[in-house]
Amino acid sequence: MLRIVLFLVLIALAGAGAAWVADQPGNVVLTWGGWRASPSIPVFVLCLGIFAVLIVLLWSILTTIWRAPGRMRRRRHEKRHARGRHAITHGLLAIGHGDTALARRHADAARRHTPDDPLALLLHAQAAQLDGNSNEAQRAFRAMAEREDTRLLGLRGLFIEAQRADDAVGAVMIAEEAIKLSPSSTWASHAVLGFRCARGDWSGALAILDSNLSAGLIDKRAYRRQRGVLLTARALELETMDRDVARESVMEAVKLAPTLVPAAVLAAKFESEAHQVRRAMKLVEAAWLANPHPDLADAYAHVKLGDSARQRLQRIETLAAKTPADKPGHVEGQLAIARAAIDASEFARAREVLSPYVNDPTQRVALLMAELERAEHGDSGRARAWTLRAVRARHDPAWTADGYVSDRWRPVSPVTGRLDAFQWQTPVASLPSDKGTTIESSAFEEAMLAAPPPKRVTAANEAPAEPVGIVPAETPAPPPAPAAQDNAPQAAGEEADVTPAEPVKPAVEAAESSPVAATPVFRTRADLGKPASTPIQAVIPIVRAPDDPGIDDEGPSDEFTEQIGTPKAQAGGWRGFWSRWGA
Repeated sequence: MLRIVLFLVLIALAGAGAAWVADQPGNVVLTWGGWRASPSIPVFVLCLGIFAVLIVLLWSILTTIWRAPGRMRRRRHEKRHARGRHAITHGLLAIGHGDTALARRHADAARRHTPDDPLALLLHAQAAQLDGNSNEAQRAFRAMAEREDTRLLGLRGLFIEAQRADDAVGAVMIAEEAIKLSPSSTWASHAVLGFRCARGDWSGALAILDSNLSAGLIDKRAYRRQRGVLLTARALELETMDRDVARESVMEAVKLAPTLVPAAVLAAKFESEAHQVRRAMKLVEAAWLANPHPDLADAYAHVKLGDSARQRLQRIETLAAKTPADKPGHVEGQLAIARAAIDASEFARAREVLSPYVNDPTQRVALLMAELERAEHGDSGRARAWTLRAVRARHDPAWTADGYVSDRWRPVSPVTGRLDAFQWQTPVASLPSDKGTTIESSAFEEAMLAAPPPKRVTAANEAPAEPVGIVPAETPAPPPAPAAQDNAPQAAGEEADVTPAEPVKPAVEAAESSPVAATPVFRTRADLGKPASTPIQAVIPIVRAPDDPGIDDEGPSDEFTEQIGTPKAQAGGWRGFWSRWGA
């Protein structure tokens, strides 16, 4: 709208100017040598305008002719650049859908039309990577690293190629050079941080972490957690070499990350050694509420040196009561109580807390039951059965990071180098599935778990056990018959029928000490019938394997025998005559 108004204003001004010029009286006299002209003022103004237009037109023609070669060069360059951009675009699309040949063809076209384009170099490098040509990819990335505008991109590509070639030292050197150029490079800081952690350079790792915070790569909360992890790792390494530095590091770590399990355990240990029992208990309780862990339970049980096993049991029960029954970590408290109860010889309490988990036990539950059977009854058979069950039982939670299961906590993942990657969780491979169990329960395990525990030996001050198989001393005992093997569990209340191999002493001597015979381990299962024997066939067929060439049914051929006949046919007289005629 504004342009229309401005155009109309200009038209009006031009018309007003033309009218004013037309109204001016007088003539303009022009004299050039012998030539003289005296046009009027309107005619002179009109001729002057036509002359100006001709001058401008002539100048435009001359300028166009002068600039034509440059325009032609620019036009040709633009066409080549457009073709190069077209090749780059379609080459990157070919790399995206994995067409190696098409990507290589477009990369060659891009290098031919736009050799200095950074995207052409990138397309060439990625096409070489897709084709598996590592040397060509390195040359392309090296050329990019020498340019100012693509230096970081080239270093990134060289870093990836060094990782593929398992050149850890070269990869870290490239990452360190990238950090010098750009401290905010996430991949470079991550690589250098993981390498320094793997090398045990905790001071260098802390410096990289501070640089990441300054560059804005991590927030304040993540910085506090990761710094606590690094300080805990340094404290664990210096625990036996420099206890002062280790104590200082772990105390700072537990302030930054109070829920970090190894930091809380080590800090509680140092506080316990300094006789700061209440502070140690508070540190463990804070970490336990966030993540119940057996190491925390063990540290809480031994937080006060010199306590008895019963006192440790009471302390563990107090800690386990802080975890609600509906929380997933409630089982850790129950297992800790069972562990402490076995140590305190409170076997009934241990069975009580383990009873909800024995139907579908984990490995730790099965091993605790095995230890309980061995400690309470001395029953090696039932303990061995629980140990066998532990082999097939579900796995307990463990320190896991990126699919890697470790027996101890580590600050970084050995797979990806990620900091604070280990989590206390059940490994993925041991999670239940709908395919069913692949290993069936053994008959020995079921028999031993079904059998009652053996009776204890009767002491001298207790009532003597009823003697088994007592015969008079003057009557010699018959020789013992060999007992058949029996794997069946002994029924409750059933005495073992054992025939002594030597003459039994009088009842008076047996009353002094008559231990009850132990339950035999292997006996015939009455509930498992033996499979019926298959009757032997009168004629056993011979079945050849598919790849067995076999042996010819006929005997080895004899050329001489085939020519003159069998020995019967060679006989003389009437017998030989009839045999030759087939009689």
